[in-house]
Amino acid sequence: MTRIGVRELRQNATRYLALVKAGETVEVTERGELVAVLSPPSPAVTARERPIAEGRLVPASAPFRIPDRITPPAGALSASEALDEQRAERS
Repeated sequence: MTRIGVRELRQNATRYLALVKAGETVEVTERGELVAVLSPPSPAVTARERPIAEGRLVPASAPFRIPDRITPPAGALSASEALDEQRAERS
């Protein structure tokens, strides 16, 4: 674990963030008092897991299934034919 002051963090933020990315924890102090701890996220914190943990995303209870295609009854008008018929009635 590395312990640094705020000024050191401000001047070398990239270096300390690289340490955090590598798995190290960095404690930040201000006038000798601990004010922050920088640590890598836990493995469970992913783009999907974080909103679930915060209650902003409810995971699906079953896999998504595309419903079977509904076939129109024999002799029924197609969508374009029905629209053409409605347009003709307006004219």
